[in-house]
Amino acid sequence: MKEYWTSLASLLGVLAFCQSLMQSIFPPELRFAFLKFFNRVFHLFSSYCYFDITEIDGVNTNELYNAVQLYLSSSVSIAGNRLSLTRAVNSSSITFGLSNNDSIVDTFNNVTVLWEHVVTQRQTQTFAWRPLPEEKRGFTLRIKKRDKALILSSYLDFIMERANEIRRKNQDRLLYTNSRGGSLDSRGHPWESVPFKHPSTFETLAMDPVKKQQIMDDLKDFAEGQMFYQKTGRAWKRGYLLYGPPGTGKSSMIAAMANHLGYDIYDLELTEVHSNSELRKLLMKTSSKSIIVIEDIDCSINLTNRKKNSNATTQTQRSYYDMETRPGTGSGEESGNGNTITLSGLLNFTDGLWSCCGSERIFVFTTNHIEKLDPALLRSGRMDMHIHMSYCDFPSLKILLKNYLGYEEEDVEEDVLKEMERVVDRAEMTPADVSEALIKNRRDKEKAVRELLEDLKSRGEGNVKDGKLRGQSGNLTELEIVEEEEKRAIDSQNEEEDTDEEEIEVEDNICKD
Repeated sequence: MKEYWTSLASLLGVLAFCQSLMQSIFPPELRFAFLKFFNRVFHLFSSYCYFDITEIDGVNTNELYNAVQLYLSSSVSIAGNRLSLTRAVNSSSITFGLSNNDSIVDTFNNVTVLWEHVVTQRQTQTFAWRPLPEEKRGFTLRIKKRDKALILSSYLDFIMERANEIRRKNQDRLLYTNSRGGSLDSRGHPWESVPFKHPSTFETLAMDPVKKQQIMDDLKDFAEGQMFYQKTGRAWKRGYLLYGPPGTGKSSMIAAMANHLGYDIYDLELTEVHSNSELRKLLMKTSSKSIIVIEDIDCSINLTNRKKNSNATTQTQRSYYDMETRPGTGSGEESGNGNTITLSGLLNFTDGLWSCCGSERIFVFTTNHIEKLDPALLRSGRMDMHIHMSYCDFPSLKILLKNYLGYEEEDVEEDVLKEMERVVDRAEMTPADVSEALIKNRRDKEKAVRELLEDLKSRGEGNVKDGKLRGQSGNLTELEIVEEEEKRAIDSQNEEEDTDEEEIEVEDNICKD
């Protein structure tokens, strides 16, 4: 044994002597050149190429590194053996990631790639204005040389898009409101935000399932329609008008849309906006993938139907867009709060050049009285889809019974269900009224159903007695009345445009004479 250790020590001594001799004969520059030449020869005959993506690019954070980390988290949770778990600020979920010096295989368009998370200790730093982390982190991507063009042209862009989707999904949605009086917050932004936690979804929304599905399909087509909007030369935006009596679920519809798409909400309070230029600045500070909401637009500022006001004014001969001198109150003088938003400014906000300064944005307007709105706001391109939020009908009633009592259709007695179906349209109860009737008796489900039926009958009999119903003797129903009012509002717009064209023709003829 002693001889073994003696020979081993002699061998190590010879190796050390040879190493010192090589270092003295071959300078570091020569050794580095030799290693570099060896690597080139090796890569020349290798079928793979490698790409390094470091966490820090100079002194700035490498966004591609963060994107790769998020992208791999979606597959690491299934395929990885050793994972790192993180939870970011304002995030509602835990993110999985590759552990140090671990690797994972990914496939893109039938091309297999290998990702390795490389973590090494950084060398001792000298003085720096911005100290770097002690560990040097990065990803190494190994691909075959024949796949290099595909990976560089498509795969990395796909990773960035996928990472943005994961980041938006994991991050809590925000509800914004414009600052009071146009003031700026501590960061110089005109919007203030709070986490958006509204639980409303299309599944819980009390609405006819057929109409609900139409809205969901329209939202899906919009969210997936980037190429369509580019091909047709349209700004990637869409407008919705929610109208109907109070308590019919307009705000719940907006929350359901936001939760369905994963968008933030910007609740625009027009009474706090002083001018058209301030309105444009607010629009410029909104983000993509967001819903811009203007609730009760008929009450915010005076943007009502100009044709209805034509008899009280002698200056209605102005052209269609000659509205810049009309202040928000419509009186010709500034209102008490200094609001001078005009109809022209609001139209440009929703459908003008400034409306395309972002992408994938939805405008939602709500009103209780559609007949009060100016026809210019109602046309396609500004309010593309008109959604009537009506009183509670039988399909909506069944949804509310399921939401608040957990009752399916077969859980309610057949006679009671038929009686509800008979009286619900006549009662003209809003979903808010029905919900309250169920909430107060939710501990006693049978009592809740019984009292709801009594309320429906009482409301229906009262409406018949007061002559509020119009579904009899050939008169219009409530839905038909609203549809007729909407039709008249749009027709009035067409009549005004025809009148303006006739006036222009007359003026042209006078000029020619």
